[in-house]
Amino acid sequence: MSKNEIPYKIYLNENEMPKFWYNLRADMKNKPAPLLNPGTHQPMTAEELSGVFCEDLVKQELDNDTREYPVPQEILDFYKMYRPSPLVRAYCLERKLNTPAKIYYKFEGNNTSGSHKLNSAIAQAYYAKKQGLKGVTTETGAGQWGTALSMACAYFELDCKVFMVKVSYEQKPFRREVMRVYGASVTPSPSMTTQVGRKILAEHPGTTGSLGCAISEAVEVAVGTPGYRYVLGSVLNQVLLHQSVIGMETKIAMDKYGIKPDVIIGCAGGGSNLGGLIAPFMGEKLRGEADYRFIAVEPASCPSLTRGVYAYDFCDTGMVCPLAKMYTLGSDFIPAPNHAGGLRYHGMSPILSQLYDDKMMEAVSVPQTRVFEAAETFARTEGILPAPESSHAICAAIDEAMKCRETGEEKTILFGLTGTGYFDLVAYEKFHDGKMDDYIPTDEELKAFRARLPKV
Repeated sequence: MSKNEIPYKIYLNENEMPKFWYNLRADMKNKPAPLLNPGTHQPMTAEELSGVFCEDLVKQELDNDTREYPVPQEILDFYKMYRPSPLVRAYCLERKLNTPAKIYYKFEGNNTSGSHKLNSAIAQAYYAKKQGLKGVTTETGAGQWGTALSMACAYFELDCKVFMVKVSYEQKPFRREVMRVYGASVTPSPSMTTQVGRKILAEHPGTTGSLGCAISEAVEVAVGTPGYRYVLGSVLNQVLLHQSVIGMETKIAMDKYGIKPDVIIGCAGGGSNLGGLIAPFMGEKLRGEADYRFIAVEPASCPSLTRGVYAYDFCDTGMVCPLAKMYTLGSDFIPAPNHAGGLRYHGMSPILSQLYDDKMMEAVSVPQTRVFEAAETFARTEGILPAPESSHAICAAIDEAMKCRETGEEKTILFGLTGTGYFDLVAYEKFHDGKMDDYIPTDEELKAFRARLPKV
């Protein structure tokens, strides 16, 4: 097959699977700022972080210099159950849009967890097991991360305690039940089971919760329970390291057929999917070997990059976690209850925040009704019901393709399809029934949250 004959789906074989994770920080001239101790405002040491995270993961978190991390064989064996994932040419969507653009998407939904989150969940569970721990705690918003971690913990016979954002716990019971199938305990957050949960409920009666709240509860339980550590599904450097397998596979597949994307698009909540997808391409840009346009797409109701500030902030609402320098709306920011599209974290990955501040990538925000319109267009043409999170990237990809229709440019667009939306049907129902609106926080509201940022 010639390079011009691009199949509908590009599959790699097992031997072509990447055998290492790529550490983007090694090629960054301006490294992400270090995590700070919230008490002393000094950089967190490995010893301090090891009280919360697994020891090997702490090493990965703090390592700004090692470019390649070999993937342990046990993790490679697990990956082979669902990886390599397909790179798909969206021929049907292209025809629907009548665009000269070529559209590709990397599909990460072909595993039981239904999303890309499993790539890091299995790695973090592996290192917890290697350390001899009894179990781990975590938070989850829409539920993809909790589902993935539950599956990974079942594989390595670890206990898994999940604090799920209360609004998602109530709106997405089926994803909650998948976690329980894999043996996890699932608690709606904020809850009365932790000290920080009780404090948040006292200060915000009736709150529907946030990822920041759930993180605080999960960390409290991890620190207070012997044999447990806390694991996180996004934001942290270690997570973007594990997720680089997405971009590595994508680049291998594109190089195999002589494809070079002009625009690379990913949804952006905490940054795991976007950071993983763009990693090797951004590395080329940082090294001066190639140029690409990168677009981070976030919800207009939780716009950390486009309307946040670049500052040190708590990673959690309870203010018990380290301070991270990131684009943030404020750790006590809680998205409106009608926000159904996911991507609800108040801050952005320190790596992506630094790249954005260095003008290495762009960011746009989109209202959720436009996101669900794009999701339906994609479902009706490509035959996959996309996760609402992924649909932010779909929306921006459609916008770019329509610009190509207007200008006649034959650009190649790549976006990340993080997973499927079959457990998000309550959100789709609200969209269909006209019960979804596009609440966008006002400048005054965001200013109030920013005023409470820690003084560092």
